[in-house]
This record gives sequence, structure tokens and C-alpha cells, in this order.
Amino acid sequence: MSTLTHRNRRSEAAVLVKKGSNEEESGRGGDAEEEEDFGDSKNLRLTLMEEVLLLGLKDKEGYTSFWNDCISSGLRGCILIELALRGRIHLEPLTMRKKKLGDRKVILKSDAPTGDVLLDEALKRETWNPLKLHYQLRNVRERLAKNLVEKGILTTEKQNFLLFDMTTHPVTNTTEKQRLVKRVQGSLLERWVNDTQRMDRRMLALIVLANASDVLENVFTALSDEQYETATARSKALLDSDPEVEGAKARACEMIWAVMAAFNKA
Repeated sequence: MSTLTHRNRRSEAAVLVKKGSNEEESGRGGDAEEEEDFGDSKNLRLTLMEEVLLLGLKDKEGYTSFWNDCISSGLRGCILIELALRGRIHLEPLTMRKKKLGDRKVILKSDAPTGDVLLDEALKRETWNPLKLHYQLRNVRERLAKNLVEKGILTTEKQNFLLFDMTTHPVTNTTEKQRLVKRVQGSLLERWVNDTQRMDRRMLALIVLANASDVLENVFTALSDEQYETATARSKALLDSDPEVEGAKARACEMIWAVMAAFNKA
């Protein structure tokens, strides 16, 4: 899995953070396995998969970096965590023989439809290994892009790359992307809590998944040098956490840390 890199793509995404809301999703209490409130009614409701893909897309070009070979596996992790946050799946109980997160099976808690085609399709699968979802769900990236087109955030174009044509999805609603970028930045700057137990679960998951997908650096590119150093240091401290220790805490969402452990091991 790729770790945070030095800032070498600042100019590409400088346009992302000129404007945008500083709103942050409110923290959520209750049991980690209960279905969580999904999004803010004032804004478009995006899944973790859609948010990670949106962070990875180049605004004008409409495609992710050709050098990014992590985003596909990252999106598979998004599906698992999204289903867990919605109360559809959870890890089997800890036992003496199965103490580690990676040793415990994922159990179906509810097969009630989520309203999202990809998530509902994943619910029907029998194997929940995040490294194997790639072989079960096809064309995930393209299907997510079409979802974002339907939500008015992306558009669809054809681009010629000398030897072949490729469907691309440039960003048309830059306000939504800027809002997303600002939310992530804010969670690591002015709204930093330095405690995974107090951190909003969806934001915690998004940071973990964006890093696993090698798109987290895109969030930092337009920050000042001082803000950049602060945000990257805090995100590194968060990502260096021990998943086994964090997952064992009383209010932790085990699935977030299980997926992080799987990517750390990969």
C-alpha cells in the first residue's frame, strides 16, 4: 500500500480549495454497529466510494492518475466500511482463537436494501475478504462515476489517447468537490480532535480509505506550507495507529480498523 508522499502534485489541485464550505459532519454517538445517519440533508449524499473516487479524479481531465494502482482495492475497502456504517455487516465476535481483526469473518447483520446498487449487490456476495471483492463486483470505478454523473457532479466525455479512445468524467460541480476537500482539511486542521474515539466515524474512514487509495495527498496540495506540514503530520500519526489497539476500544467501528489492518498487511 502506498503511504503519504512528498508534495509533488500541488499545482494540479490548487483550484480545488479556493472556495468551499468549512462545514464538518457532526460526530455520531451510539453503538458502532448501529446504522448511522447518512450525510447532511443540505448537501448531496455521497457514499465513501464516491468520495474517494471524486478525490482521485483530475477535475478537467476526468480520470485518475495512470500511475495509481491502489484506488481499485481502496474502493473495495470503501464498500465494506460503508456497509458496516449502515448496519448491514459486522465482524464476528472476538474469541480466544480469533483475536486479531484479520482472523474474524464478516457477518451479514441485515440484508435490507441500502438504496445503492453497488452496496446492495455486495450484500448478496458470500465472500467478504476485501482483497477478493475485485473479482466479485465488476466495473466498480465506471459505475461509481456514472452515479456521480447522475448526481450532477461529473459529466461524461470521450477522449482520444493516440491508440485508443477512453470515456472520461470531468468534474462539473466543483462546489461539491471543494466542499469535500475542505471537510477533510478541516478535520486535520481547525477541527482536529487528536482522538479516534471522538473523531467522526465517516471522516475517520474517509481518511483511512483515501490513504489506502493513494488520493489523500490531493487534499493537501493547495494548503500553505505550514498547514501542509500540520495536516500531513496529523494524518500520518492517525494512519500509524495500531488497528488492533484502536479496534478494541469500546466505541470503535471495528470494520474501519479491520480494513486498515488488511491494507497494512497487503
